Amino acid sequence: MPYALIILVVLLLLVVASCVRIVPQAHSYVVERLGGYQATWNVGIHFMVPFIDKVAKKVILKEQVVDFAPQPVITKDNVTMKIDTVVFFQITDPKLFAYGVERPILAIENLTATTLRNIIGDLELDQTLTSREIINTKMRISLDVATDPWGIKVNRVELKNIIPPAAIQDAMEKQMKAERERREAILRAEGEKTSQILVAEGKKQSTILEAEADKASAILHAEAQKEATIREAEGQAEAILTVQKANADGIRFLNEANPSMAVLQIKSLEAFQKAADGKATKIIIPSEIQGIAGLAKSITEVVSDKQ
Repeated sequence: MPYALIILVVLLLLVVASCVRIVPQAHSYVVERLGGYQATWNVGIHFMVPFIDKVAKKVILKEQVVDFAPQPVITKDNVTMKIDTVVFFQITDPKLFAYGVERPILAIENLTATTLRNIIGDLELDQTLTSREIINTKMRISLDVATDPWGIKVNRVELKNIIPPAAIQDAMEKQMKAERERREAILRAEGEKTSQILVAEGKKQSTILEAEADKASAILHAEAQKEATIREAEGQAEAILTVQKANADGIRFLNEANPSMAVLQIKSLEAFQKAADGKATKIIIPSEIQGIAGLAKSITEVVSDKQ
């Protein structure tokens, strides 16, 4: 009897424990009673009626990320490519999520594939490759509207990879290579042009500097010649002034000495002798001086006889 009581107590404790549920953070439990929806339990401790209530679905309320496999799509210009997408979604209503659609993730994947085909079908290849942001926005809006009855909110959709056919990839690589070569040629031509311009500018500046140097040298040479000419003229003028002053002093001295006529005539004779300088073949002497010359000759002869 005691053993049966212990077993009964243990079973009772197990039943009570099975009726207690603790819901963790960012989770929700959908509870059914006799097969019908009963309640949605949020964070905290909850109790349910044994053998009548059950947890039908445990829902994660955190934002979730689903990476779908590449899907084949056809562009407006009939180019087949593969695009894989990444969808960021969050469950906002656990009840709708539990009863809205069977296998919600698969439903989102199929919905993503069909929406992507519809959007890419209206775009050409070049637009598809350059309009990622536009495609992402259109897909997010479409998926958010479609998944709202399922209690799911699509926060963001991203195109992870766009894989065009091999032939298109080769053509794109050749185009990119040609574009890079064209840019390289343009840069090289611009560099050579800039170099030539700099060389021409350098030669121009050098020519200008040389011309300015020659001009400055010519100006300095002319200034030097002018200065030399001025100094030479000043020297000649000073010499002439000195000679004239000496002559004036001589004349003044003669006037002050009051020489006799005979002395003046002798000085005149000496002046004529200096003028002849032994080179003149014929000298015309005034008659007044000729007498003085005869007198001087007589005096010379007398002096010679005495000797």
